[in-house]
Amino acid sequence: MSFMYELEALNEEVLYYYLESITVTDVERIVAKERLTNRDYLALLSPAAGTCLELLAQYAHRKSVQYFGHTIQLFTPLYMANYCDNGCIYCGYSYYSDVERVKLNLSDIEAEGRAIRGTGLEHILLLTGESQRHTPLMYIEAAIRKLSPLFSSVNIEIYSLSKEDYSQLVKAGLDGMTMFQETYNPALYEILHPFGPKRNFKKRIDTPEFACQAGVRTVTIGALMGLDEWRLEAYKTGLHVQYLMKHYPYVDLSVSTPRIRPCAVGYTPNYPLKDRELVQYILALRIAFPRLGITISSRESAYMRDHLVHLGVTKMSAGVSTAVGGHTKETAQGESKQFEISDDRSVHDMARMIRKQGYEPIFKDWQLL
Repeated sequence: MSFMYELEALNEEVLYYYLESITVTDVERIVAKERLTNRDYLALLSPAAGTCLELLAQYAHRKSVQYFGHTIQLFTPLYMANYCDNGCIYCGYSYYSDVERVKLNLSDIEAEGRAIRGTGLEHILLLTGESQRHTPLMYIEAAIRKLSPLFSSVNIEIYSLSKEDYSQLVKAGLDGMTMFQETYNPALYEILHPFGPKRNFKKRIDTPEFACQAGVRTVTIGALMGLDEWRLEAYKTGLHVQYLMKHYPYVDLSVSTPRIRPCAVGYTPNYPLKDRELVQYILALRIAFPRLGITISSRESAYMRDHLVHLGVTKMSAGVSTAVGGHTKETAQGESKQFEISDDRSVHDMARMIRKQGYEPIFKDWQLL
């Protein structure tokens, strides 16, 4: 039985009623518990919990230090291509977008990898648009084989694959994958994805589980915040985490909490997430899932990321370019970006900021043998 069955069983009216029933006293009782239930996690997302951010921050900090120490892992994305066959109405790589389409060859990919490795980073995330025609599995596999000798951890964020496909990439040196559900609302998902392979909601839901079954070591999930009401998206993301933890306890799970950013197609979110709400979401995740990795990307401002170091975040991107070939081909910067980043600090500057706050930037915490 997949997570899809659990998602379909949810009654959103009941969830809203419960959220409104939570009091500050309930929140104070819940944060002191050793193990939290699903309803406890939902309570930490409530309006009442939103008035207790200082209390939540204290507990989240303790949990984070207990399980991760004073460390922040650094990584950066490498955009290999931006061809896409999907009609996602919120993405700069959408089939509708008039961005210049670019695809790196293996020599370009190696050059990008060496430029990134020269900054000291050893964790890399490979990204493409979602087009199996232009970036087939063999292309992804060749890139992983080319880069795995340079990095301790090679991860991908691409289109959905099968269990067998992920197994093939693991043999090539794949360490991790990221797959955003975008929204856990199936009706809204259909509207946001009018055509293309990504339109299959259930396949998208099941893909992280395929990766777990194939032996991928690290799996990152999440919703794109701003597409739907944030408390529902955050709760459903937490349920997805719990499902994967229960069935695949050996997998290193993380959640990313991206907020939608301006992009070439000019989409305006209907449910923009405020800073305090993002903080509440992150604190709730840390308290409810103390072993969970939490990633904050360069979509967030330098100010916001600086202040999240102590609040449960474990991974941050650094030295980011969302342009294909952006680490070596600066002329492509303005023509192929997927979205506008907010924090453009270098790896050196990010490491310095982290150390200034009493934390240690981690460039390598894993070696694939």
